[in-house]
Amino acid sequence: MGAPKALLPAGGSTFLDHVTGALEEGGCAPIIVVVADLHGPVAERARATGARVEVNEHPAEGPITSLRVALRALGDDVEACAFLPVDHPLVQAATVARLIASLQASDAPIVVPSYGGERGHPVLFRRSVFTELFEDGLAEGARSVVHRHLPDLLEVAVPDPGVLTDIDTPGEYRSHFSEITPALDGS
Repeated sequence: MGAPKALLPAGGSTFLDHVTGALEEGGCAPIIVVVADLHGPVAERARATGARVEVNEHPAEGPITSLRVALRALGDDVEACAFLPVDHPLVQAATVARLIASLQASDAPIVVPSYGGERGHPVLFRRSVFTELFEDGLAEGARSVVHRHLPDLLEVAVPDPGVLTDIDTPGEYRSHFSEITPALDGS
């Protein structure tokens, strides 16, 4: 993308601001942002949002390593974890709140949102599956655990297309946001 996704402009703020805001307004606490550099600009911005910052010393090994860092940082009193990648900045706070309410009203080990019949983010993992997320050999990372629990996970239909919006390329970015950073021009 030519710039850290977390810091890309998004409607007057950044991807990171949107993601942490949706989680916080939706009822998540604490908010933990996992970064590769504890002293870099993404960590600095995360702290400015009020999030706790943790470092992932092995980010090249995939998103599961960041999820594991966050899980280790949680207290024993936390019932569940909402996993929302920073490249999903269009998720609405109301969606997060609805997923949390659905988790609390069920005994499902995993809660996922769906829009138009497709599953998206954030994914809520109940503490009962945290140990599984640390297993070696998860070929698809956290998705392996989600697939293992397909029969007993709770899929919640939401009126939020943001749960499916994964922005990974300059073209995807341009299609959702009008402000384009110079690093993305001509890409």
